[in-house]
Amino acid sequence: MALADEFRPGADHFFNRELSWIAFNERVLAEACNANYPLLERLRFLTISGSNADEFMMIRVAGLAGQTLRRIDTRSLDDKTPAQQLTAVREAAAALEQRQQDIWRDLRSELAAEGIRIIEGERLAGETSQWLKDYFLDHIAPVITPQAIDPAHPFPFVANLGMGLLFNLTRLADKSQVVEMVLLPSGLPRFIRLPGEEAVYISIENLIGRYAHQIFPGFRIEGDGVFRVLRDSDIEVEEEAEDLVRYFRTAIQRRRRGSVILLELDKDFDSACEQILRDQLELDIAIVTKTSGIIGVSGLARLVDEDRPDLKFEPFSPRYPERVLEHDGDCFASIREKDFIVHHPYESFEVVVDFIRQAARDPDVVAIKQTLYRAGNQSPVINALIRAAEEGKAVTAVVELKARFDEEQNLLWANQLERAGVQVIYGFVDWKTHAKVAMVVRREEGGYRTYCHFGTGNYHPVTAKIYTDLSYFTADPKLGRDAAKLFNFVTGYVEPAELEALAISPLGLRSRLEECIDREIENQKAGRPAAIWAKLNSLTDGRLIAKLYEAGEAGVPINLVVRGICCLKPGIHGLSDTIVVKSIIGRFLEHSRIWAFANGYAMPNRRAQVFISSADGMSRNLDRRVETLVPIRNKTVHAQVLEQVLLANLLDTEQSWLLQHDGNYVRAEKGERPFNLHRYFMTNPSLSGRGAAIAAGADVPKLALRRGGAGGAA
Repeated sequence: MALADEFRPGADHFFNRELSWIAFNERVLAEACNANYPLLERLRFLTISGSNADEFMMIRVAGLAGQTLRRIDTRSLDDKTPAQQLTAVREAAAALEQRQQDIWRDLRSELAAEGIRIIEGERLAGETSQWLKDYFLDHIAPVITPQAIDPAHPFPFVANLGMGLLFNLTRLADKSQVVEMVLLPSGLPRFIRLPGEEAVYISIENLIGRYAHQIFPGFRIEGDGVFRVLRDSDIEVEEEAEDLVRYFRTAIQRRRRGSVILLELDKDFDSACEQILRDQLELDIAIVTKTSGIIGVSGLARLVDEDRPDLKFEPFSPRYPERVLEHDGDCFASIREKDFIVHHPYESFEVVVDFIRQAARDPDVVAIKQTLYRAGNQSPVINALIRAAEEGKAVTAVVELKARFDEEQNLLWANQLERAGVQVIYGFVDWKTHAKVAMVVRREEGGYRTYCHFGTGNYHPVTAKIYTDLSYFTADPKLGRDAAKLFNFVTGYVEPAELEALAISPLGLRSRLEECIDREIENQKAGRPAAIWAKLNSLTDGRLIAKLYEAGEAGVPINLVVRGICCLKPGIHGLSDTIVVKSIIGRFLEHSRIWAFANGYAMPNRRAQVFISSADGMSRNLDRRVETLVPIRNKTVHAQVLEQVLLANLLDTEQSWLLQHDGNYVRAEKGERPFNLHRYFMTNPSLSGRGAAIAAGADVPKLALRRGGAGGAA
């Protein structure tokens, strides 16, 4: 019997999901200390860790706190109750926050040495003082609204991520006590740059505090304090929600008014003002913290925008695929010649936009169908779809309203698309449509041809510049027919009876992966070469982990590149001691999902089964989302994905962290021949997009597999 049938991993075989996430954010934060990075890039990593922590609090910690409050006893993979997890997470999160503040103090000193300063309590004189006063009176005072806190004035609502100041005042005329709140409008900048060549900044909360006497004439300020509020921001979809659009419009408002999950105070917060906040904010499930540093480190992103190229990474301009250029920019001619993959951000996202733009203006194109999960605030893809509809094409857009934190933007896009004549579909109530697929049906000699784009990342022009993702272009008829069935499934709930190439969740993606793993187990037991290579953002699904344990018990060498959360424990004797897990954190965010199976031959090999996917190794991706698993069969594309992209991830030593049996991560040893995969792809062309350059025998750099270094099957 297979291990997955006779053995169920116990709690001690899994890492806790929430603590694994905190470990991931610790790795992000560690990059803020990386002496190899320019100073402002280190600051950027600090701000990223801050925004990551905010989202974690608003979603994951809020969920645990809510379950604890309602006495829900749902256990995690490691058999912890929500209350037990919440206790551990609070402790780990507090340590992470303290680490952020320590790093900020160090970075602040280094920034000052480079001429980038933040002023706080120091006295200012002359032109600087006058400029600040004028700026406050002209730009800040007219916008802010002091609100008295007393029985005659209801306590004002503090929005999610809202910041404010409380002032404890004495009226000079009658010596009466008054407490006033000043909320910081979200439209105002968090940091204001003073005029001059030197980059001197002041926070808006500090500026308001400096000139509080201008707001409260006739009062003496006895005490004050800065605070920040984070609220429960998850949206639970009601199963019987008949009108998703109306539901999400109200749900977004509910998110803004969710329960307070975190109240941050500065360390000198006035005690009377603090008590008012504690009494009024209903802190039943909230964490209250006090900091001697800066509240909301994500706000420091304003400083990263400072025009100091000497303190940032050298600018990188993505390449445009040579294959398309050789066909004078004709995407369809390029795809007809041969499948190819575009590797973002090293190769331009513009080719994806051009694919849709060309379809919009091509008189032979009759239909365009596309999924939209996150498209960004200013999306050229949306504009191209609108133009296509205006040109008379049959355009269908599957807009996912449940894309967390993008619901409002997606509603706006949906309205614009519908006004232009696009058929907008909102997908399933219970499942998110997370697949990244576009298909174009074109009238050609001999009939119709379907061109497809399958992606591992969103149709988002901004994230495509910093996320490593794969865009696969193909005119394979099988994939075209499968893509059509996928859209029919989402738009009309017509479950495909049979798929020729694709696997999709929640119908058959999980079983396809399990079949591939089972084949590697059989090969290993039969003495044939076996190996599993995979690249994911997260691995938390207990059933998938159990199947990988089964392969590990059989002795299959398994190499996993899991950037974020990983609940699988490597190094368990007899179970996972053939499994190696690494995480890569660097200049670009590793986002592509890839699976590769040796298929009876030493890895890497041309007969290996290789897939790209929109799905991570999480239960939600495998059971509660519409996702794609796309087989890569074209010879050149197969070589690029396996022997360039995936192999480079396995060989990287400069940006890699190795997961230990105890849950800690340690930096990989650089060795005698350090390898940085981001630098490699920034300086070396891809295989499949090179076109005639390969046919002409041009030199294409090959990655050498180090013996025993990636899969053990070399």
